[in-house]
Amino acid sequence: MPRKLLKFLILFDNTSLLYFPGQFLSGRVLLELQDDTPVLGLHFHVVGECVVRVRSTRHERSYDKENYIDFRMRLLGDSDNQGPTILSPGIHSFPFKLGLPVDLPSTFLGRYGWVQYFCKAGLREPSGLIHKNHQVFIVMNPIDLNLEQPYLADPFKCNIEHNLGMACVGGGIVKCKIILDRGGYVPGESIMITATVTNASSVTIKSTKAALTETIQYFARDKVMQTEKRELAVIARGKIRAGHRDEWQNESLYVPPLPPTNLRGCHLIRIQYDVCFLIEPKSLEKQIKLQLPITLGTYPFKTADGDTNEWAETIYKPETHYPSTLPIFRPWLHEKNDQK
Repeated sequence: MPRKLLKFLILFDNTSLLYFPGQFLSGRVLLELQDDTPVLGLHFHVVGECVVRVRSTRHERSYDKENYIDFRMRLLGDSDNQGPTILSPGIHSFPFKLGLPVDLPSTFLGRYGWVQYFCKAGLREPSGLIHKNHQVFIVMNPIDLNLEQPYLADPFKCNIEHNLGMACVGGGIVKCKIILDRGGYVPGESIMITATVTNASSVTIKSTKAALTETIQYFARDKVMQTEKRELAVIARGKIRAGHRDEWQNESLYVPPLPPTNLRGCHLIRIQYDVCFLIEPKSLEKQIKLQLPITLGTYPFKTADGDTNEWAETIYKPETHYPSTLPIFRPWLHEKNDQK
């Protein structure tokens, strides 16, 4: 029996596949037929959803889901089932157009959950055979740092004093002051760190470290079911002897391509970024930790003269082919998925 359906494609007008909330999703479903073909209907379905799936034990799995788009339309055929439509040989194009909601969260794929958007098309023949196809598209809900709280543009300071050892046997205080050049960044920029660590104790400090960390929380039924935490960039320094101090002068932590802080509009996945400053004593003393939360956005602060933003190489430039830079898969982490 000759093959009648030669092509069955979903084609978007926007070939980059990148869409912003509030834009129109438009395109066409394309069929190429070899012979006259009876068709009962051509159905089109647009889906946007967040799914969290966590295996808590060997036999138990926590699951939750929320929908952002669930739009169905019939591109061919009547709902009254008045019989098949005969399509002639050649190419047939069926257009579609849909306005995207304004509060969609950004596309995200994680180990225990994801936010995804896709279209599905189904072609039904009188014999009961259904041909199916689907196409994923990308949604980015941008965060413009210029529209966030003004304090994110100011230096971010933190101070701590911590007692090491016991005062009766020659203990003392470790003082730490850390300053970030600001509280908001975008991928491709560097976090500039200035710090002073004064070791007024009798205990040697083995090392100090600054790390950019990412924390992802996955929720199901209003409970945190799983948390991922990882270091994305690290600067380390050596020992500080008793009675000495160490100065950090504009040390830089590079911000790799990452999703923005939180997934606005999503209630099942939460993303947080911090700069953690760690002081490791050379003894059984507990590690000293300072945690400074920062905001990662999509569009950087404007320059001092108010001109157009100067884009770093990896920032989401308007002309960038976004799927090639979208931080869905992050190969530099070299982590294997556990169980699907």
